[in-house]
Amino acid sequence: MLLGTVLLWALNITVTKYVLTHGWQPLSYGSIRYFAAIALFWAFTYWRERSFRIARGDLWLVGLAALMIFGNQVSFVYAVDFTTASTVALIFGATPVFVGLISIALRLGRLGRRFWAGALVTLAGVALVAVGSGSGFSGDLKGNLLAVACTVTWAMYSLAVAPLMRCYSPLRISALVLALGWVPLVAVGARQIADQSFSFGGITWLGFAYAVVGPLFLTNILWFTAIERVGAAGATLFANLQPFFSVFFALWLLSERLRALEIAGGVLIFAGILLERVRVPVGRAPETPVE
Repeated sequence: MLLGTVLLWALNITVTKYVLTHGWQPLSYGSIRYFAAIALFWAFTYWRERSFRIARGDLWLVGLAALMIFGNQVSFVYAVDFTTASTVALIFGATPVFVGLISIALRLGRLGRRFWAGALVTLAGVALVAVGSGSGFSGDLKGNLLAVACTVTWAMYSLAVAPLMRCYSPLRISALVLALGWVPLVAVGARQIADQSFSFGGITWLGFAYAVVGPLFLTNILWFTAIERVGAAGATLFANLQPFFSVFFALWLLSERLRALEIAGGVLIFAGILLERVRVPVGRAPETPVE
């Protein structure tokens, strides 16, 4: 289940890049895709739990997490639109470091010298990826910055849902957060939705269907079921493989190419993760981008 989940997530970046270059507008794609996935996820969650109740005192955390999901999805679709899928995948590899840095900034924990050494190596890798993928204020640079924003918002989402996961099931929290995060997403995407043409080819529609059912619906079920059986630490080891598979799919299916500096940056990112081995705080799911 873990390997299947990671592969579904990894392929999603390539699929998103394909559909955005074959007719879908970024916010239109994100809004409609999320609506379809939320409908499936709510039906499944209600069938399993028969309730979406959350204590009033926890609503602010749900709202904060939903706001982070909104920012995550806007930055994700535009990052993939502006730069290559492989570059986005490499930057996503730095997610555990951003989780650690934000945890320290919010005084949620203390991390030692090993973390700081790994963080510096990983951030140097991100910088090399950004430099290697483009120059000046090009689309690549905007895509790189948005990929970093996507990673940071996911890290903040992970921290926001941590206390909620101790009181409610992951399915209930995910259903509520995704739905609330969709509201501002569809609001900012309304103009693109109105202008969107739906005269796509069969492969583009197949890619859209995959993006709805695979990385948003099935992965939530598989991921949290697997965590219950093997624990968060074991799941994190698989999650760290996602950027590798994402880059592989982009190079294979989209015929993308990595520049030398991007390769060097990717090596540093993963070397930093191995060096610091950020510990996952108790009660929080491993840091894998919602896609």
